[in-house]
Amino acid sequence: MQEINLAKLLDQVMVHVIQVGELLVAEWVRPEGPRGLGDKAEVDVEIEQQLRKSLLQLLNCDFWGEETGHVLTGHSWCWVIDPNDGTSDFLKGRKGSAISVGLLRDSVPVLGVVYAPVTEDRGPDCIAWADGLPNLLRNGQAVVVDLSQQYLVAGSVVMVSAAAASKPELNAQLCAPGQFLAMPSIAYRLARVAVGDGVCAISLYPLSAHDVVAGHALLRACGGALLDQDGQPISYRTESDMATVSQRCFGGAPQACTTLQQRDWAEVLMRH
Repeated sequence: MQEINLAKLLDQVMVHVIQVGELLVAEWVRPEGPRGLGDKAEVDVEIEQQLRKSLLQLLNCDFWGEETGHVLTGHSWCWVIDPNDGTSDFLKGRKGSAISVGLLRDSVPVLGVVYAPVTEDRGPDCIAWADGLPNLLRNGQAVVVDLSQQYLVAGSVVMVSAAAASKPELNAQLCAPGQFLAMPSIAYRLARVAVGDGVCAISLYPLSAHDVVAGHALLRACGGALLDQDGQPISYRTESDMATVSQRCFGGAPQACTTLQQRDWAEVLMRH
């Protein structure tokens, strides 16, 4: 297998991701609002085209993108990109969408960068890690978190989709004894759990690899898990797995994920 210095590669990836983040910021502040409709924004394609070129120059391998398609040849390495996770919320004027860049080695997430350039509470927020680094990095600073022995307890924060804000009582009940925090972007939710802002991040909708690979890498760095709707670890072994990694996902402290996965989340969707 091709030997790669992942720590050095991570530094290069972060430079490119933060650079394209300027495109997202510029789109956000357009006087007439971002271009696009529904869950499609023109800036998403522009960001992915730029990232695809840059990343394949750093490491020429397989590629899985949300906007520009995929090339799967069986190569050991595969870039996995979401140029703007949370597009529909971004177009509705909600802060917190994120650029997500992950790298798989033999189907294992070994590098992740999740960058939210426009957030509610933190300013630009870049969370990153690669195999071999002792700790996660948040805006260049080391963060030490161990999710392996954390549980869902009073005061725990469970990060759920922005839509949860419209059903506060039901979500509060399903996240008890923790409290829920509604926010866009499953990629950014997973990243924030990895750095200790929450105990579990949840998505109740079908996801593809581009939504979660980077966040999954970050969770690996801190003893976290990423489970599907059946409580099984999410896998990227086949093209079918990549296309639909889960119907629902639970990422964070393993015990908290298992506890939350077993609850009746269908109730939230039935009352949608």
